[in-house]
Formats: sequence, structure tokens, C-alpha cells
Amino acid sequence: MRRLYPLLFVLLWSTGFIGAKYGLPFAEPLTFLSLRYALVIVLMTALALATRARWPAELRMVFHIGVTGILIHGVYLGGVFTSIHHGLPAGIASLVVGMQPLLTALGAGWLLGERVTRRQWLGLLLGFAGVAMVVSGKFGHAALTQLGAMLLPALAALFGITLGTLYQKRFCPSFDLRTGSVLQFIPTLALTAILAASTESMAIDWNPHFAFALGWLVLVLSLGAVSLLNVLIRSGNAVNVASLFYLTPPCTALMAWALFDETLGAVALVGMALAVSGVAMARRG
Repeated sequence: MRRLYPLLFVLLWSTGFIGAKYGLPFAEPLTFLSLRYALVIVLMTALALATRARWPAELRMVFHIGVTGILIHGVYLGGVFTSIHHGLPAGIASLVVGMQPLLTALGAGWLLGERVTRRQWLGLLLGFAGVAMVVSGKFGHAALTQLGAMLLPALAALFGITLGTLYQKRFCPSFDLRTGSVLQFIPTLALTAILAASTESMAIDWNPHFAFALGWLVLVLSLGAVSLLNVLIRSGNAVNVASLFYLTPPCTALMAWALFDETLGAVALVGMALAVSGVAMARRG
């Protein structure tokens, strides 16, 4: 069953862009995320209390878990949602975040002492080339003069998920997923809500589409996919975990084709094959 965790994680994580596309027309990004974080805290706290989950005994561990939450959830999701809200095509956003494995490979040797083999480097570069091919057609959807401002939140998301993965692997690789999620989302909610109140109207257009997107992102992404991410970080090295993110853009493209009738050309199909091959090579390195 554990062998299926990486595949399941990729499938669930890829739906984040779909959920954003459904929900962002009805709420500003940080307002949307604040509501999402609040609901996750309520659900996970109830689950932790009902199951008598163990809370970290050391204040230092609580601090480290909180930092990972701010980086992995606050910076990453805040950056992705903000960039899409400001008009960055989802394909370009996924390509920017898709560079994470390369940054993680660089940081893993420096911060974690992990050895990155030549096979892994080749797999990572091959995966990046595949991702670039899959989303290359998206670049024509935004003017070059506008890309700079729209790319900044996506770049922040890239560094947030990279640093968060390395930080968690280094300082808190093992913690209870129930209580740990609560401790991750509390500081993330605090910072996100402050930014939302300062920069957004915090108005929400409640309708079935928004309710579905919110429910999906809370239950499937924040509870399901994030729990799987924590399990994968705990059980594998940082490069192996990061390499999975190469599969997100191709998987998202397939979902967009099925849900929004976005066609895939021959170049995109070849790119998906390269990305899958690169991930397999990096994970077996």
C-alpha cells in the first residue's frame, strides 16, 4: 500500500490548481486561504482530541513544526494562489514551482548531507525538460511585460516549498500528523489573515462552485495530500520527495483537458513522458 503513496500524492496535489481555478473567481486569494486554514484547524483539532493524539512535548519542536507550516502552506499556497489570481496561467505557475527538485537537490547536500548521485541529477534535469515541454504552450497567454509582477508570488511559492521540505527533513522529520497539522496551520492562519485584512476586501461570493472548491481543498488537499507529503518526507530523502513535484504539471494538464477541454499537443505528450521518466530515474538514483 505504501508504494502507492507517491502516486496518490501526485494525483491529489495536482488538483490544487483545479480547485484554485474553481474558487478564486469568488474570493481573493489570501481570504480564500484564511478560510481554508481555519476549517482545517477546526477539523484536525477535533480529530486530534477525539483520537487522543500526542502533542509535542518540547517547545522547540512546536516552533519547528510551525515554521514548516508557514513555509509549506503559507508561502507556497499564498504564492500560487496570488499568482493565479493576478493572471498568471496555471501552466506557467506549475512550471515555476516545478523547478523545486533542482533547488532541493542543491540544498539537500548542503543542509542535510544527502548525496545526490549523477543518475538523480540526470533524472531531475530530464524531468525539468519534460515539464517545460508540457507547459510551454501556456507562455503565450500572458504578455512578457506583465509576467514580472505575476511571477514574483510564484517564485516565492517555489522557495517556500523548497525551504519547507528541507527544513522539515532537517529539524522535525517525525511528528504526529494530527497534532502536527494543527501546529502547522495556526501560525500560517495568523500571518495569512493579517495579510488578507491589510491588502484585501475579504469579501466572499458564496455559491455552490465556491463551496465545492473550498470543501475539496480542505478535505482532499489540506488533510489528505499534506498528510501524505509529511509521510513521504518522513520516510524518504528530500530529493526523492521533491522529484514527485515534476509530475504535478503533466497531471494537472490532463485534468484540465478532462474538465476544461484544454487539448494537449504532441509536444506536451512527449514532455509528459520525459517528466515521468525523469522522476523514475531520480527516485531510483
